[in-house]
Amino acid sequence: MGKTHDVVLIPGDGIGPEVISAALRVIEAAGANIRWRGGIIGAAALEKFGTTVPEDVLNLIRETKVALKGPVTTPIGTGFPSANVTLRKALQLYASLRPVRNLPGISSCYTGVDLVVVRENTEGLYSGIEHEVVPGVVESLKIITEKASTRIAQFAFKYAIQNGRHKITAVHKANIMKLSDGLFLECARRVAKEHPEIEYEESIVDSTCMQLVMNPYRFDMLLMENLYGDILSELCSGLVGGVAVVPGANLGDEIAVFEAVHGSAPDLAGTGKANPLGVIMSSIMMLRHLGENDVADRIDAGVKTVLTERGHLTPDLGGTATTHEMADAIAEAAIVVGSR
Repeated sequence: MGKTHDVVLIPGDGIGPEVISAALRVIEAAGANIRWRGGIIGAAALEKFGTTVPEDVLNLIRETKVALKGPVTTPIGTGFPSANVTLRKALQLYASLRPVRNLPGISSCYTGVDLVVVRENTEGLYSGIEHEVVPGVVESLKIITEKASTRIAQFAFKYAIQNGRHKITAVHKANIMKLSDGLFLECARRVAKEHPEIEYEESIVDSTCMQLVMNPYRFDMLLMENLYGDILSELCSGLVGGVAVVPGANLGDEIAVFEAVHGSAPDLAGTGKANPLGVIMSSIMMLRHLGENDVADRIDAGVKTVLTERGHLTPDLGGTATTHEMADAIAEAAIVVGSR
């Protein structure tokens, strides 16, 4: 029996509890030795505790250092602040990491895509620092700091070296936002000089979007501030089949939260049609983070088997299976791999 890992489990809102439950079936079948510690954030937490991110949950994550999270609801235009943003700031999860790769059996416009999006997670326009100046006039603040910009650049180059990546593209709008995005680039350039073994380039954000659509193969890793990272990570997901098939992690120096990158899809809640793949793929990242590479390999092989055979896919992937039927098929395939 290997080491037991304590991990905080956050079901989330909408389809969150269903896809998290499905992922647990797969993780346990593959042989992971995890003691789950429950916590809730988002709309469910607001209703029960009067806050979207209870301090008890933050403390629990600080204790275990690792969490697996389902999607949470963020109202559009009105309502409570984003629980995701609050969580990232409170735990200093300054790096959003999203590997984007094609999976077998998933239809997309491209094949062979292999990108990594690294996004600064704690500042910039996405922080939501805004107020009404006078009726009819709203001001949003974009704050960029040397500390955060240097930290995310260091993270990107360290990741590149440890994972055999060869090029980092810093994405910006410094031609217009000369001070804020200019500072981000200054920090990235300083870090790049310390790592001449990694190719470094810069690309204006709108041009990057165009080039990603025309030829995603020219990029390897994309490094950017918060708002650009939120937008371009979705664009990159679309290159390989959408956010439902892409994993994600929010990382700090000591704490890691792995999560589905798609929304809570309340219209699908309770229908059994939700695709569990996003959380399952994120759990593979989590297991590798925990050093459980054999378990992660079994789940990865199980996912590829089910996607290739196409007999147990949810409706969004062209099948008729329910959330848990797809998860059961992946679990069974992972068990078969483990018994070889």
